[in-house]
Amino acid sequence: MNWPKSQELLAENSKLIPGGLGSLNRKADPVIAFTRAKGSHLWDVDGHEYIDYHAGFAPYILGHSDDDLTAAVIKVMQADLSNYGTGPTREEGELARLFVQAVPHVERVQFFNTGSEATAQAIRTARAATGRSHIIKMQGGYNGHHNTVATNLMSSREQLGGKRIQGDEYPKVPITAGIPPEELALTHAVPFNDLAAVEHMAKKYPIAGLIAEPVLQNIGVVKPQPGYLQGLRDLATRYGFLLIIDEVKTGFRSALGGYQAVSGVTADLCTYGKAFANGFPIAALAGKAAYMELAVSSDASKRTLVAGTYNSHPVPVAAAVTCLKKLMDPKLNVYGRLEQLGQKLEAGQKEIFVKYKIPVVISRVGSASCVYFTDKEPKDWWDILEYHDAAFDTKYRRGLIERGIYHFPVIVKQGSISFAHSDADIQKTLEATDDVLRELTKK
Repeated sequence: MNWPKSQELLAENSKLIPGGLGSLNRKADPVIAFTRAKGSHLWDVDGHEYIDYHAGFAPYILGHSDDDLTAAVIKVMQADLSNYGTGPTREEGELARLFVQAVPHVERVQFFNTGSEATAQAIRTARAATGRSHIIKMQGGYNGHHNTVATNLMSSREQLGGKRIQGDEYPKVPITAGIPPEELALTHAVPFNDLAAVEHMAKKYPIAGLIAEPVLQNIGVVKPQPGYLQGLRDLATRYGFLLIIDEVKTGFRSALGGYQAVSGVTADLCTYGKAFANGFPIAALAGKAAYMELAVSSDASKRTLVAGTYNSHPVPVAAAVTCLKKLMDPKLNVYGRLEQLGQKLEAGQKEIFVKYKIPVVISRVGSASCVYFTDKEPKDWWDILEYHDAAFDTKYRRGLIERGIYHFPVIVKQGSISFAHSDADIQKTLEATDDVLRELTKK
């Protein structure tokens, strides 16, 4: 399979757009330019069709171009709803009521356009609430593109000093230029599943907040160890910093109330995006009233600015309302169906990998999963560096793509099943997997 028209489009775009596309996170090898998506399938400019497991970095929980969301968006546009730029709207109030119903552990919610905006506001709120400046994040965690958290994602061994860190922070590894050193000094990246490291930071620095995905889902699906999330909750309470659970990816994929509903551990603040509007551009910051209400505090020294011309724009709000209603509908049983499909795919994959004597760990939470080419389930990013066969992963993903199964062609990026996937999609995926492994294990 080749993609000449995709390459031509990238080259043409690059004449005016640096890198050729609007988000450089979308650039990978092979570069494929898609022209259409419906349900569980994608089509590219070169005429190829794929079963999609990338889901646009995971938001499409109902599948691409869901008919009900499309109808809802058309309806609000035809009803002359606009982004008025002044005053409250009924629609944002309806969405807030639905959101808090779906996520009952939160008391207040505010809507933004992107997950990065939501996490930036969460960190601002933590700093305002505590009067402190330092932030803890996870090595291997992605919490947005803004300076405070644009560090220590898929760092190399060399960047991390060539050795595993336990009970302390890793060297600072920014993922972008343009972060002032004074600002970089305020962020501390610690190993996931390492409570001792968090406590060490809390004793050493005035920590305003800790931000963490409850399951690291930008390096696959790295699960919290038993007691870890509760340990974070306890340390936040003991040392007086805010616990920020970043559910931009896990929220509404792990369960209706996010991974906090699964774990039973709740944050002071939490962020959401992606799945609650099935891919439309909206995000949320939610949490305890005492912190959320700082946006309207009478104390100017504590008041946090919430502003955004496109916040609660009627189009993504309509999509989100419709999406949440579908996710909450017991007759549809979205989460039951997703779990059924997830189990079927996982069981089939395991059988095939055993057949070809390839050691793997399939880490899955609901509809999100990742195949790690190792016999050791990773508990942090260093485990992936140390044990995962990255070269085989690269060939495996490329082989699937060439057989019409689209996973993002970067190692350890999660696969996501949607409500639109069929049993036939899963079966075709397993057949392609068998074919790829047969080819890769030829003597």
